[in-house]
Amino acid sequence: MKCPFCNSDNTRVIDSRPADDNSSIRRRRLCDECSKRFTTYEKVETIPLIVIKKDNNREQYDRSKIEAGVLRACHKRPISATRINKLVDEVETEIFNREEKEIPSSVIGEIVMDKLKGVEAVAYVRFASVYREFKDVNTFMNELKKILDK
Repeated sequence: MKCPFCNSDNTRVIDSRPADDNSSIRRRRLCDECSKRFTTYEKVETIPLIVIKKDNNREQYDRSKIEAGVLRACHKRPISATRINKLVDEVETEIFNREEKEIPSSVIGEIVMDKLKGVEAVAYVRFASVYREFKDVNTFMNELKKILDK
């Protein structure tokens, strides 16, 4: 780390501690050349995730969109807010564990449906009906038959 006062490369850390709710580290440094002290902060660099939409537009990943879709699917169903948050966390973890810079929205939708299927059948069908754009009652019934067969 270069000293901001004399531009020397000879600096050393004399104190480190967590800062900002443990999301970064505050380091107190001492320059060996000019003996001045200064503070630096170290943060984890996150790679922005880009979502490729159905129309091939790209936009930055937004957790609140997944939350909103899951909340709509779970509306008036016996699913706690804690369970919904846990489900969204699981989806987000799976998305980021792929370590890809871009992910199609269709992949995110499939992950959400897979998680919802294990939580509540009605919420799953609601989400699937919007996500898969059911055009008629037959498509809806086919999805229901799949659930009943399992």
